Amino acid sequence: MKASAARPATDRLARPLNSLRVSVIDRCDLRCSYCMPEEHYTWLPQGDVLSFAEIGTLVGEPAIEDLAMTTNATQLAQLAGPLRQAGLDRVTVSLDSLQSERFKRLVRRDALPQVLEGIRAAGVAGFASLKINTVVMRGFNDDELEALLEFGRQVGGEVRFIEYMDVGGATLWSMDKVFSKTQILARLEERWGPIAPCGPQGAAPAERFRLADGTCFGIIASVTEPFCRACDRSRLTADGLWYLCLYAQEGTDLRRLVRAGHPAEELAAFLRQRWAGRTERGAEERTKAPHRGALYQVEDLRQDPHREMHTRGG
Repeated sequence: MKASAARPATDRLARPLNSLRVSVIDRCDLRCSYCMPEEHYTWLPQGDVLSFAEIGTLVGEPAIEDLAMTTNATQLAQLAGPLRQAGLDRVTVSLDSLQSERFKRLVRRDALPQVLEGIRAAGVAGFASLKINTVVMRGFNDDELEALLEFGRQVGGEVRFIEYMDVGGATLWSMDKVFSKTQILARLEERWGPIAPCGPQGAAPAERFRLADGTCFGIIASVTEPFCRACDRSRLTADGLWYLCLYAQEGTDLRRLVRAGHPAEELAAFLRQRWAGRTERGAEERTKAPHRGALYQVEDLRQDPHREMHTRGG
């Protein structure tokens, strides 16, 4: 979700407090290997999970001007219409393969038909935009770029190719598995010819491009071309920890504040003050690692569940 444009707080790099990703639950019915490397988890205690009212208090509902949802789409076929009617503006769906066996191997569930049905339902529900996120992994799905773009055209969605990132549950990450922005563009140019940029990227994570036929797509190049200097995004976990960077080691406990009954004005002042001291540039700093590998291994994730991507949000 994005806040209204009325004088947002800015951090030490003049980045506005503008975009917040809220995890409403820490559970998922898929097990994507780059996000959830294990089959079974100890979930967050239910008593720690924020209620919808508490989320509303922290978010500051009247200030929201754009409400979007990211989903795996397994339940979207029956919910796309009601969500649109309830006021949801945009939907982003994760889809890393169109091949049944490959998809099943990645997510450890036979769920591709439900996901595709959900995406198609979102395509006709009347959302302002439908985006399809694909994590591109060398040697796994880098041969599906063209097919995914074609699918995006069919359902009225814009595909965003994401460089495989070394965060959260990506315990098998290595640089040689990254299929870079440069390589993605080269692959697509082989098929469709010259590709043109769609304009300035701004604070958006994806740099957008256009094929000669007008088809637009995006690339999120967090590994090879970090966009930290323009990033205005923070994350709120389901149990109320506020992270100012996807790579951040520590979060700020907002659950404690909201359950202590602090008035909205005090919460807002605290958030603005905390953001004003923000200097995080996690993806940029990772490029300086002398022997860059996965950020965490399974034993590290077990020590703190908030390191997991399914808890923190991507």
